[in-house]
Amino acid sequence: MRAPRFALLLAGFWLPASAEAAPVPALSATPTRSWVTQLFDSWRAPVPPRHLGGNLYYVGASGVSAWLFSTPEGHILLDTGFADTVPIIRRSVEQLGFKLTDIKLILSSHAHIDHTGGHAAMKRLTGAQVLASAADARTLESGGADDFLTWPKDTLLYQPVKVDRIIADGEEVTLGGTTLTAHLTPGHTRGATTWTMSLTDAGKAYRVVFFSSASINDGTRLLGNPHYPEIVADLEGSFARFKSLPCDIFFAPHGGQFAMADKFARHDRGDGIAAFVDPEGWKQLVAGAEKTFREILARENTLQKP
Repeated sequence: MRAPRFALLLAGFWLPASAEAAPVPALSATPTRSWVTQLFDSWRAPVPPRHLGGNLYYVGASGVSAWLFSTPEGHILLDTGFADTVPIIRRSVEQLGFKLTDIKLILSSHAHIDHTGGHAAMKRLTGAQVLASAADARTLESGGADDFLTWPKDTLLYQPVKVDRIIADGEEVTLGGTTLTAHLTPGHTRGATTWTMSLTDAGKAYRVVFFSSASINDGTRLLGNPHYPEIVADLEGSFARFKSLPCDIFFAPHGGQFAMADKFARHDRGDGIAAFVDPEGWKQLVAGAEKTFREILARENTLQKP
């Protein structure tokens, strides 16, 4: 059964630029509590962990990604999913032969419950430091209370977590010879962060992008948003940033954003890291996200005219 349009927007299921675009809807309504619950539940199923290439591993659930970077000095974890998917990450890390307590740094793509709801639990289990942009740090430390979304508040809240280090735009995070660079790409959240790295596999280096997301959740106004007045300017800047990033391989917070099922299947059939090489897919993802943004912005402008 095809998910409603606002499910697709939240998860970032963008049509390729060459595909026929769906009609632009009127300004969207805020999803109901029951619908959000059903959507979130659909993302919680476990999937087998995988070594993707180099020192990169997938340890997330079916619908919310989590990435492990192994190093000789401990490991980096990008995103923790929901609080109740933390056990999936724990099992995955252990099945891959690593110790959960060797995780030293916890990063995030953006501070929504489905990607950072597990931060507090993971920090308790590992003793790792939590790193985040200044804007997302405020959301993490409020447990989602300062989120600008108009969704039912209880669907956005999670256990607050103390951020140990604020990450600036362009800052590098290095552990055990692995370096990830933070690119602040706000809009989906005020402090959404796209991470990049050079990943070496079988002697070949790949430029890898971990997309922060740029979808516009239902109920979010672009023009005159009292909770986030800068959202349009922030998204404009983020799309320019996305287009400037060199990319051989891209991953994302939700599997549908990077064709996870297809690429994992090809990887498992023996393609290895080659299954993920998709620079054109990255361009299509960004173009599709920007197209949706501009269509929604144009619709709001039209509706505001007397």
